[in-house]
Amino acid sequence: MKKRFSKILLIVGIVMAALSTSSCNYNSLVEQQQAVDQSWAEVENQYQRRADLIPNLVATVKGYASHETETFEKVTEARAKATSVTINADDLNEETLAKFQQAQNELTGALKSLLAVSEAYPDLKANENFRDLQTQLEGTENRVTTARGRYTQAVQTYNTAIKKFPTVIYAGWFGFTAKPQFKAEEGASQAPKVEF
Repeated sequence: MKKRFSKILLIVGIVMAALSTSSCNYNSLVEQQQAVDQSWAEVENQYQRRADLIPNLVATVKGYASHETETFEKVTEARAKATSVTINADDLNEETLAKFQQAQNELTGALKSLLAVSEAYPDLKANENFRDLQTQLEGTENRVTTARGRYTQAVQTYNTAIKKFPTVIYAGWFGFTAKPQFKAEEGASQAPKVEF
């Protein structure tokens, strides 16, 4: 009878230990998932900041280069597309992130064209408002890079946690799935050609 009671007590102890460990791991996964969600919100915040600067930048350039309408239209269309693609952190997956990143890349390309226009207009380059906007845009691009880096780190920590043993056993039961990472742009692995 004593042996039987000891075995039951041992089994109950093992089950209790497993449950308490699972509870701690579950709470840790919730915290890590929240960190991913928060860092994603910051990525969106910085991209929105960039989008908010664009109308002022376009208006300033228009004052000096009014005949560059095709460039202005491309920037306006790319901005509209980029701001229309929003993703709730719960809906993050490879497909939605790729769509978001594509829209942002198109806007980046359009902005490069707009800034290239300024090279042909020395008065525009000397305009204080234009220089201030350009500086704010450069600062925002740095903030975007920082926010994406924090997101990448949070996702890496979270994705690693849900794949570790024993967490992998129950992570799926509670709906913890891997979060997507940003991918490098096409051609980013090739160094640009510089000719003198």
